[in-house]
Amino acid sequence: MIKLYGLRMSNYYSLTKALLIEKELDFEEVKAPPSQKEDYLERSPMGKMPSIEVDGRFLSESLAIFAYLERLQPAPAMLPADPFEAGKALELACHIKLDVELVARRCLPEVLMGQPVSDETKDQVRGDLGKGVKAVSRLFVGAPYAAGSDFTIADLYVYYCFGLASMLAEKVVGLDLLAEQPGVAELMQRLAERPSIARVQAEAGG
Repeated sequence: MIKLYGLRMSNYYSLTKALLIEKELDFEEVKAPPSQKEDYLERSPMGKMPSIEVDGRFLSESLAIFAYLERLQPAPAMLPADPFEAGKALELACHIKLDVELVARRCLPEVLMGQPVSDETKDQVRGDLGKGVKAVSRLFVGAPYAAGSDFTIADLYVYYCFGLASMLAEKVVGLDLLAEQPGVAELMQRLAERPSIARVQAEAGG
Protein backbone atom coordinates (compact mmCIF):
# COMPACT_ATOMS: atom_id res chain seq x y z
CA MET A 1 0.00 0.00 0.00
CA ILE A 2 1.15 3.53 -0.76
CA LYS A 3 1.90 5.76 2.23
CA LEU A 4 1.20 9.48 1.79
CA TYR A 5 3.26 11.70 4.09
CA GLY A 6 2.44 15.31 4.96
CA LEU A 7 -0.34 17.41 6.42
CA ARG A 8 -3.86 17.90 5.14
CA MET A 9 -3.45 21.69 5.36
CA SER A 10 -0.98 21.57 2.45
CA ASN A 11 -2.42 22.25 -0.98
CA TYR A 12 0.10 19.91 -2.62
CA TYR A 13 -0.72 17.18 -0.10
CA SER A 14 -4.42 17.64 -0.89
CA LEU A 15 -3.70 17.61 -4.62
CA THR A 16 -1.77 14.35 -4.32
CA LYS A 17 -4.48 12.81 -2.14
CA ALA A 18 -7.14 13.74 -4.73
CA LEU A 19 -4.94 12.17 -7.41
CA LEU A 20 -4.68 8.91 -5.46
CA ILE A 21 -8.46 8.88 -5.08
CA GLU A 22 -8.94 9.55 -8.80
CA LYS A 23 -6.64 6.62 -9.54
CA GLU A 24 -8.65 4.42 -7.13
CA LEU A 25 -5.45 3.38 -5.37
CA ASP A 26 -5.27 2.20 -1.78
CA PHE A 27 -3.21 4.50 0.40
CA GLU A 28 -2.49 5.31 4.00
CA GLU A 29 -2.10 8.85 5.29
CA VAL A 30 0.85 9.50 7.61
CA LYS A 31 0.91 12.82 9.47
CA ALA A 32 4.35 14.35 8.87
CA PRO A 33 4.98 18.12 9.23
CA PRO A 34 7.82 19.62 7.18
CA SER A 35 11.20 19.02 8.77
CA GLN A 36 14.93 19.23 8.18
CA LYS A 37 15.59 16.11 10.24
CA GLU A 38 17.62 13.45 8.48
CA ASP A 39 14.90 10.80 8.45
CA TYR A 40 12.50 13.27 6.85
CA LEU A 41 15.06 14.36 4.27
CA GLU A 42 15.39 10.73 3.22
CA ARG A 43 11.73 10.93 2.16
CA SER A 44 11.79 14.48 0.79
CA PRO A 45 15.24 16.01 0.07
CA MET A 46 14.07 19.60 0.73
CA GLY A 47 12.01 18.66 3.76
CA LYS A 48 8.77 19.58 2.02
CA MET A 49 5.44 17.80 1.71
CA PRO A 50 4.01 15.66 0.38
CA SER A 51 6.02 12.54 -0.25
CA ILE A 52 4.99 8.95 -0.78
CA GLU A 53 6.47 5.62 0.24
CA VAL A 54 6.19 2.53 -1.94
CA ASP A 55 7.78 -0.72 -0.75
CA GLY A 56 10.30 1.16 1.37
CA ARG A 57 11.24 3.63 -1.37
CA PHE A 58 10.36 7.31 -1.30
CA LEU A 59 9.29 9.91 -3.85
CA SER A 60 8.63 13.63 -3.41
CA GLU A 61 7.34 16.55 -5.54
CA SER A 62 3.75 16.46 -6.78
CA LEU A 63 4.56 16.27 -10.49
CA ALA A 64 7.06 13.44 -9.95
CA ILE A 65 4.48 11.58 -7.87
CA PHE A 66 1.92 12.15 -10.61
CA ALA A 67 4.29 10.76 -13.25
CA TYR A 68 4.77 7.62 -11.17
CA LEU A 69 1.06 7.13 -10.46
CA GLU A 70 0.13 7.68 -14.11
CA ARG A 71 2.38 4.79 -15.07
CA LEU A 72 1.43 2.63 -12.10
CA GLN A 73 -2.30 2.99 -12.78
CA PRO A 74 -2.85 4.12 -16.39
CA ALA A 75 -6.64 4.18 -16.06
CA PRO A 76 -8.34 6.46 -15.48
CA ALA A 77 -5.85 8.54 -17.42
CA MET A 78 -4.99 11.99 -16.11
CA LEU A 79 -3.51 13.13 -19.42
CA PRO A 80 -5.08 13.22 -22.90
CA ALA A 81 -4.24 10.31 -25.20
CA ASP A 82 -2.78 12.62 -27.83
CA PRO A 83 0.91 13.17 -26.99
CA PHE A 84 0.92 16.87 -27.85
CA GLU A 85 -2.28 17.56 -25.91
CA ALA A 86 -0.77 15.67 -22.97
CA GLY A 87 2.19 18.03 -23.15
CA LYS A 88 -0.15 21.03 -23.23
CA ALA A 89 -1.92 19.85 -20.07
CA LEU A 90 1.43 19.54 -18.29
CA GLU A 91 2.50 22.92 -19.66
CA LEU A 92 -0.59 24.51 -18.12
CA ALA A 93 0.00 22.76 -14.79
CA CYS A 94 3.61 23.98 -14.73
CA HIS A 95 2.66 27.61 -15.41
CA ILE A 96 0.01 27.52 -12.68
CA LYS A 97 2.55 26.08 -10.24
CA LEU A 98 5.60 28.16 -11.15
CA ASP A 99 4.20 31.48 -12.36
CA VAL A 100 1.07 31.89 -10.21
CA GLU A 101 1.09 29.75 -7.07
CA LEU A 102 4.78 30.02 -6.21
CA VAL A 103 4.66 33.79 -6.83
CA ALA A 104 1.68 34.24 -4.52
CA ARG A 105 3.34 31.94 -1.96
CA ARG A 106 5.77 34.77 -1.17
CA CYS A 107 2.84 36.24 0.76
CA LEU A 108 2.29 33.10 2.84
CA PRO A 109 4.29 34.24 5.92
CA GLU A 110 1.89 37.15 6.43
CA VAL A 111 -1.19 34.93 6.24
CA LEU A 112 0.16 31.87 8.04
CA MET A 113 2.45 33.39 10.69
CA GLY A 114 1.45 37.04 10.87
CA GLN A 115 4.84 38.18 9.55
CA PRO A 116 4.24 41.30 7.39
CA VAL A 117 5.47 41.13 3.83
CA SER A 118 7.45 44.18 2.71
CA ASP A 119 5.92 46.68 0.30
CA GLU A 120 8.73 45.89 -2.13
CA THR A 121 7.80 42.20 -2.10
CA LYS A 122 4.12 43.05 -2.54
CA ASP A 123 4.91 45.19 -5.58
CA GLN A 124 7.00 42.38 -7.05
CA VAL A 125 4.21 39.88 -6.40
CA ARG A 126 1.64 42.09 -8.12
CA GLY A 127 3.83 42.48 -11.18
CA ASP A 128 4.84 38.84 -11.40
CA LEU A 129 1.30 37.61 -10.80
CA GLY A 130 0.06 39.82 -13.62
CA LYS A 131 2.46 38.12 -16.01
CA GLY A 132 1.77 34.65 -14.62
CA VAL A 133 -1.99 34.95 -14.87
CA LYS A 134 -1.72 36.20 -18.45
CA ALA A 135 0.44 33.18 -19.29
CA VAL A 136 -2.13 30.82 -17.77
CA SER A 137 -4.99 32.54 -19.60
CA ARG A 138 -3.24 31.87 -22.92
CA LEU A 139 -3.26 28.13 -22.19
CA PHE A 140 -6.48 27.71 -20.21
CA VAL A 141 -9.36 26.17 -22.18
CA GLY A 142 -12.06 25.61 -19.57
CA ALA A 143 -14.54 23.95 -21.93
CA PRO A 144 -15.30 21.82 -20.12
CA TYR A 145 -11.95 21.35 -18.36
CA ALA A 146 -8.75 23.33 -17.90
CA ALA A 147 -6.89 21.76 -20.83
CA GLY A 148 -9.85 20.79 -23.00
CA SER A 149 -12.37 17.97 -23.16
CA ASP A 150 -10.74 15.69 -20.56
CA PHE A 151 -10.29 15.98 -16.81
CA THR A 152 -6.51 16.04 -16.34
CA ILE A 153 -3.77 16.78 -13.87
CA ALA A 154 -4.09 20.44 -14.95
CA ASP A 155 -7.52 20.60 -13.30
CA LEU A 156 -6.07 19.56 -9.95
CA TYR A 157 -3.46 22.30 -10.27
CA VAL A 158 -6.20 24.80 -11.09
CA TYR A 159 -8.16 23.85 -7.99
CA TYR A 160 -5.36 23.46 -5.47
CA CYS A 161 -2.73 25.90 -6.76
CA PHE A 162 -4.64 28.69 -8.51
CA GLY A 163 -7.11 28.47 -5.63
CA LEU A 164 -4.44 29.05 -2.98
CA ALA A 165 -2.82 31.79 -5.05
CA SER A 166 -6.11 33.66 -5.38
CA MET A 167 -6.65 33.58 -1.62
CA LEU A 168 -3.14 34.84 -0.86
CA ALA A 169 -3.25 37.53 -3.55
CA GLU A 170 -6.55 38.93 -2.30
CA LYS A 171 -5.59 38.92 1.37
CA VAL A 172 -2.09 40.36 1.06
CA VAL A 173 -1.80 42.39 -2.13
CA GLY A 174 -5.44 43.17 -2.86
CA LEU A 175 -5.68 41.34 -6.19
CA ASP A 176 -8.78 39.33 -7.05
CA LEU A 177 -7.34 36.81 -9.48
CA LEU A 178 -10.62 34.95 -9.95
CA ALA A 179 -12.48 38.13 -10.87
CA GLU A 180 -9.95 38.58 -13.66
CA GLN A 181 -10.41 34.96 -14.78
CA PRO A 182 -14.14 34.10 -14.66
CA GLY A 183 -13.55 30.89 -16.58
CA VAL A 184 -11.16 29.66 -13.90
CA ALA A 185 -13.61 30.66 -11.15
CA GLU A 186 -16.45 28.78 -12.85
CA LEU A 187 -14.30 25.67 -13.31
CA MET A 188 -13.23 25.73 -9.67
CA GLN A 189 -16.87 25.78 -8.59
CA ARG A 190 -17.57 22.71 -10.68
CA LEU A 191 -14.42 20.93 -9.54
CA ALA A 192 -15.42 21.43 -5.90
CA GLU A 193 -18.27 18.97 -6.53
CA ARG A 194 -16.03 16.29 -8.03
CA PRO A 195 -16.06 13.25 -5.67
CA SER A 196 -12.29 13.11 -5.17
CA ILE A 197 -12.01 16.80 -4.33
CA ALA A 198 -15.16 16.77 -2.20
CA ARG A 199 -13.75 13.84 -0.19
CA VAL A 200 -10.43 15.59 0.37
CA GLN A 201 -12.28 18.69 1.57
CA ALA A 202 -14.59 16.68 3.84
CA GLU A 203 -11.65 14.89 5.47
CA ALA A 204 -9.45 17.97 5.76
CA GLY A 205 -10.58 18.74 9.29
CA GLY A 206 -10.19 15.17 10.48
